Amino acid sequence: MTKIILKLFTIIFFLIVSFVGYFSLIGFETKSFNNQIKENLKKIDSKLDVKINDVKIILDLFKLKINTQTLGPIISYNNKSIDLEVIKSEISLLNLINNKFQLSDLFVSTKSIKIKEVIGFYRSINKNNKAELFILENFINKGYLTADILLNFDDQGKLKDNFKINGFVRDGSLNILNKQKIDKINFIFESENKKLDLNDLTLSYSNIDFTSEKIEIENRDNFTEIKGNINSNKISLSEESLKSFLEPFSKLDFKNLKFSSENKFLIKMNNKFKVSDYEIKSSFDIDELLINSDINLREIFPNLKSEISFKDHQTEITFKDNNFSLDGNGEFLIQKNFDKAYYKIEKKGDEYLFDTRLDFIKNPINFNFLNYKSDDNSTVILKFDGKFDKNKILHLENIKFENNSNLISLKNFELSNDLKILGLKSAFFNYTDAQNKKNNFQAKQDGEKFIISGKIFNASKLIEDLIFEDTKNKNIFKKNFSFKIDLDEVYLHDEDVVYALTGKLNFVNNKIINANINAKFDDKEKVSFTLISKNNQKVTTFYTDQAKPFVKKFNFIKGFEKGSLDFYSVKSKDISNSKLKIYDFNLKELPALTKILTLASLQGIADLLSGEGIGFSEFEMSFQNKDKLMTIDEIYAIGPAISILMEGYIEKNKLASLRGTLVPATTINKAIGSIPILGDILVGKKTGEGVFGVSFKIKGPPKKLETTVNPIKTLTPRFITRTLEKIKKN
Repeated sequence: MTKIILKLFTIIFFLIVSFVGYFSLIGFETKSFNNQIKENLKKIDSKLDVKINDVKIILDLFKLKINTQTLGPIISYNNKSIDLEVIKSEISLLNLINNKFQLSDLFVSTKSIKIKEVIGFYRSINKNNKAELFILENFINKGYLTADILLNFDDQGKLKDNFKINGFVRDGSLNILNKQKIDKINFIFESENKKLDLNDLTLSYSNIDFTSEKIEIENRDNFTEIKGNINSNKISLSEESLKSFLEPFSKLDFKNLKFSSENKFLIKMNNKFKVSDYEIKSSFDIDELLINSDINLREIFPNLKSEISFKDHQTEITFKDNNFSLDGNGEFLIQKNFDKAYYKIEKKGDEYLFDTRLDFIKNPINFNFLNYKSDDNSTVILKFDGKFDKNKILHLENIKFENNSNLISLKNFELSNDLKILGLKSAFFNYTDAQNKKNNFQAKQDGEKFIISGKIFNASKLIEDLIFEDTKNKNIFKKNFSFKIDLDEVYLHDEDVVYALTGKLNFVNNKIINANINAKFDDKEKVSFTLISKNNQKVTTFYTDQAKPFVKKFNFIKGFEKGSLDFYSVKSKDISNSKLKIYDFNLKELPALTKILTLASLQGIADLLSGEGIGFSEFEMSFQNKDKLMTIDEIYAIGPAISILMEGYIEKNKLASLRGTLVPATTINKAIGSIPILGDILVGKKTGEGVFGVSFKIKGPPKKLETTVNPIKTLTPRFITRTLEKIKKN
């Protein structure tokens, strides 16, 4: 009996072991758990449903659990469904024995699913943020997702917050602004509760490849924090690629770009995808950058190129709290040789702060308004710092220009948004100009007044600009200012110097309305300039005991000697009526006059003009100016050898038309001496004496003047009258 019981027990034990072994290793397929799995999923959301095939169950004796697995299930919610690869779960054996079906965890593995379908499914489940999810769904162009999801349940069968999702995204694509795309998106992701990590991210924007080791996304109460890095290797972009890449962000005309970058970022977004805080740190290595430029600065940079070239720039940029800082250095090419730049720019609130140094190496720099030109083989250093505020005012706190021993320094220089001067605390100038003249002077602002003082200033270029340049539209002041001048020495032309130049100038709307300037050549010879505005008129006077420094500015007059000059002008509205007088001077060369004398066969006087020179006791010119038209009412010059009467007009840079009479002084003297016998004057007592002089015409463009000459036998009454007036006056 004992043997039978032992044998029966052995058989039962073997069957149990076999059953447990089979159950543990191979398992059974059944539909008994289908409804229970569905009911547990509905505990997550009552509208969730799942289509399940046979469930395979396997015993885990050591954990006292049964592992369930079903292949190819389909989960659905409100007509939205997702195909799954497998659903696995664990059921407590003790609960099962006590007739309590309860999942301890649930593992879901998806097939390769379209991302748009996943978001659409999640949007149907998620009761909050539906609008944001809809926007996100429309941003996504394509892409596929594969994920493993682990859900944990408590003892009451409720879902815990410590769920985990792992997987990868491949071949993703996003639509962004202005029809731009981010594509070739691939990454591995790990999500646990409220945290999502993206690893080994790669993507492409405008054919530029970017990589990231890790991006962390964490949901913290009322905001989501995103931090990580994204980098690019050496990138070369053509002009066409640059337009596509930068079109949404810049209007600069970029031509070519080669660079690499490293970027770290921390972004906080609220539940409506609005950025509430951020910090981005970027490092750029720019090998090459070309920008087409239409900036006209040839007056400063005479060899200016049509494109700006940058190379070997190391730049770091930080964006934080609507502010940013940029710090960098590198080389740039705007003329023949590469120059160097060091720069720092910060945005704080509504202000932009900057600190910059530019080293111009073996490139010419011109400041025409100061008559300055740098040595082509030297290095020019320009430093400036300041700020640009919300009112679009440029505050240059310090400007320093250094070139060998030349120094120009400005403090608290303010410019408006249209680059007009608002103020200047002080300026110091110590340089040698293009005429090899030393300049040493300074300027200080006292309220609405500038005080200019110093040892020496070369005003030669300034005087030429006032005489020859069109300064009508050169408005450089935003406010009305006055100037007080006190200079020890002022060069007028080469070796012509005046001393103790003092005076005042008042500017209103960029026009001089009052002026009073005095200087002296020596104790006896002086020069003065006045301008008085009154009753909508401007009265200008200019007198100098030495006319030569001013007359020699006119290149077509050569060999001018001696003489004093007196000028008077009245301007009303846009018309000025002026009179110029020059007394007791000699003239050695005047091409137009020499040509007239030669054509008239007055060769002796012509030789005198081009040789020893002709003296004039008085020159008087009455003329009118309106815009670019000068109407000459009369030019009359009288001297021991010759007298001239002339009139006409000159349209600046277009046309000159002059006509007049030229008579040798011997003929005039003889004519005047014979006035009582008018017939003898007009006809002459002897043969050949009837030709008193010549009439002439000069007409044409400035560089193609044509001259015609006709001998005359009779002098016009006007010529005789003007000559008598001069003789009587003297």
